[in-house]
Amino acid sequence: MKMLETIKQKYQQLQSNNGSSVLTPIEQNAFKAFDSMGLPTVRNEEWKYTRISSVFNKEYAFNPESIVSNFTSKDLEAVRLPGHEEANELFFINGIYSTAYSTVRSGALVIQSLEEASQNNFKEIVRQNLGHSSKYIQDGIHALNTAFLQEGVFIHVKKGQVVEQPIYIYQIIDARSVNILSQPRLLIHVAENAQVEFVETYVTLGLSESFTNEVTEVVVEKDAIVEYYKIQNDAAHSNQVNTTHFRQVGKSVVHTVAISLNGGIVRNNLNIVMEAEHSEADLHGLYFLRGHTHVDNHTIVDNVKPHSLSNELYKGIIDDNATAVFNGKIFVQKDAQKTNAFQSNKNILLSENATVNTKPQLEIFADDVKCSHGCTIGQLDDEALFYLRSRGISEKAAESLLVHAFAIDVLNHIKSEPIRNYVDQLITDRLDVEFV
Repeated sequence: MKMLETIKQKYQQLQSNNGSSVLTPIEQNAFKAFDSMGLPTVRNEEWKYTRISSVFNKEYAFNPESIVSNFTSKDLEAVRLPGHEEANELFFINGIYSTAYSTVRSGALVIQSLEEASQNNFKEIVRQNLGHSSKYIQDGIHALNTAFLQEGVFIHVKKGQVVEQPIYIYQIIDARSVNILSQPRLLIHVAENAQVEFVETYVTLGLSESFTNEVTEVVVEKDAIVEYYKIQNDAAHSNQVNTTHFRQVGKSVVHTVAISLNGGIVRNNLNIVMEAEHSEADLHGLYFLRGHTHVDNHTIVDNVKPHSLSNELYKGIIDDNATAVFNGKIFVQKDAQKTNAFQSNKNILLSENATVNTKPQLEIFADDVKCSHGCTIGQLDDEALFYLRSRGISEKAAESLLVHAFAIDVLNHIKSEPIRNYVDQLITDRLDVEFV
């Protein structure tokens, strides 16, 4: 593929321009891995149902600064989330963090480049945690992101601080003139006894193709609480591979909700590694798909230490010719006695052409645990539809009520009221029905 040659040329150019850097050895090892593994194919069990190689049949521009400079405040106003007036807003344009458009309102946050953090008082945090996700995600796409760390960003939440204002992360692609390959990289460190809420959203401007290859690694220290909400409602010509990797190194709480509504090919990798006793994690996801959208959710919960608790619920609503994949893995290591881990994936097919492939998995190496997993695939309940129709509700309205009721279990786990109402409205707009 010609695009692979372009990637190699760009990598060599960046390496020659950067000179010696603390990050250079990491990039070099990652590029060797990418060059060796190449792009994942359906022969790779983890990519059995997602053909990502087709995305690379096109030519992409790498983070062109000329496009970033064409941005205006008017462009950004159209993509802001509700409550942005009081939020910390971090804008990534074509994968590059924009200080010009970002606003940091909280004194509890430190935001700097990965390069800077790797050489100052955060260098030990960077050394111990940058690239930890590669132990769980071993494919060429992940290695490709790591090979281009130059524009990576480090976010530190100070010890004992409660970040009153949420952190909104906007991943914006400006594809108004050329196809764009964007590779955001974030390392987030939530210090001891800190509390923070993240909301991440994705927007593509323009009609050209885009591919976002993102890796976010989050380190959670003792007694910290992290909420992370992800909203994927992008254009049909936008594709994405997204890895979000949590490492609970101290007793802590992680709460995640992923909402996937629109896009081309979307692959979400969510890892939660529970390395401290008495840690808790909640994983919730909703994918409501139409058209030809393909969403692939891969989750890993790795219970390393005893007395951990995890609850996972992913729900899917698939219509038209859309396809969905769910692969959830729970590992309970030998020393992780007294673990409680629960996983459920439930799906509704609204069309004869809709497809879902689901594979919940448990691998238990301890003998004193409580674990369960399961999945369901079905259609709307005929009896419930008949009941609503008998009350004078139209067929379309009845179907919409049942779909919304199915989705509400996940929506209620969005603790932020402005964001929950925003997502609820997106679902309502998609149902597009008058109750008569």
